[in-house]
Amino acid sequence: MASIATEICGISMETCVFNAAGPADVTLEELEVIGKSKSSAITMKSCTLEAREGNPEPRYRDLAFGSINSMGLPNLGYRKYIEFVAALKKFGKPIIPSISGLTRQDNEIIFEAFNDSEADFIEFNPGSPNTIGKPTAGYDMQYVDELLTAALGISNKPVGIKLPPYFDFVHFEQAWKVLKKHDIKFISTINSVGNALVIDPEKEQTVIKPKGGFGGLGGQYIKPTALANVRKFYELSEGKTPIIGVGGVFTGVDAFEYILAGATAVQVGTAFLQHGPGVFERIQKELREYMDKKGYETLEDFRGKLKVIE
Repeated sequence: MASIATEICGISMETCVFNAAGPADVTLEELEVIGKSKSSAITMKSCTLEAREGNPEPRYRDLAFGSINSMGLPNLGYRKYIEFVAALKKFGKPIIPSISGLTRQDNEIIFEAFNDSEADFIEFNPGSPNTIGKPTAGYDMQYVDELLTAALGISNKPVGIKLPPYFDFVHFEQAWKVLKKHDIKFISTINSVGNALVIDPEKEQTVIKPKGGFGGLGGQYIKPTALANVRKFYELSEGKTPIIGVGGVFTGVDAFEYILAGATAVQVGTAFLQHGPGVFERIQKELREYMDKKGYETLEDFRGKLKVIE
């Protein structure tokens, strides 16, 4: 059977499929569910300096082809996640804290605190689209430059960055111009598509409460945009920077498409929330079966080898 093993930050992973930061990963109990599942790593909730309750309910809604949310970074504060790292080592999987400080100073404190933890590598999430009163930092590349300079100057862990979706080639190039200045070990793309609006026509109202009903769109709705972001950063980095594809991974064929576009691994968010922890094993099985059908033995046999119509 085909191998779907991969490597990120020099760490070998049994498969290329694991959970995305955000869904069902706030508490230790939730993280242990991920640890017991076939997810090949344990990605923790994006943490801030202090604990946050997040935005008012209702702030999440399942949709026909995905989800909309305006969670507002509810989390237990970074100190708890440092404690959780030690508790989760028993699962023998890479543990990935997600850091999302609300200010540069917050990030500096959190990154330094994780230095003494047993975390394997860190995903830096510099701007959720659903934090009331805070802009999506990934659209201000000068600010991202400053954040990365500060964080990487402090962290002794490998650090990657989670990016918002970009829609224009110029924006991809501007982002890459900044990222290539830094020792970024991987790129996770994309975060949810911000400020979508879903309406309940029967009630004639929004389906979530925060921000007047505006929220981050996830799931199958965003897969084409996410694939484009993976592909463009693969091209800009000349395949040298590992890319983790995020957005609408519900099946093994979805995962195959991400690898074909250039991804090294994929993260599962909405599908995990909607279908439970068994989704990881199913996607992995389907990916292996599809690779067997295609005659591919490893991910490297087809990674980044997307054909274009000429």
